[in-house]
Amino acid sequence: MMLKEKITQEIEKLPEPLLQEVLDFVQFLQTKHQQQDIREITIMSESSLQKDWLSPEEEAAWQDL
Repeated sequence: MMLKEKITQEIEKLPEPLLQEVLDFVQFLQTKHQQQDIREITIMSESSLQKDWLSPEEEAAWQDL
């Protein structure tokens, strides 16, 4: 039996009031995962853009703003 099927079976056994808690937890996990993805993308972007932002030309372009 697949993990997803096991989870579904266990959810089917839960009383209705607990289903909201399960939904809340699933949404929490999704948000947490999305935030981790965003952090990883940000870190990768910083390193790839660092060479542009640290250049003398870029410094001069932003100096008068």
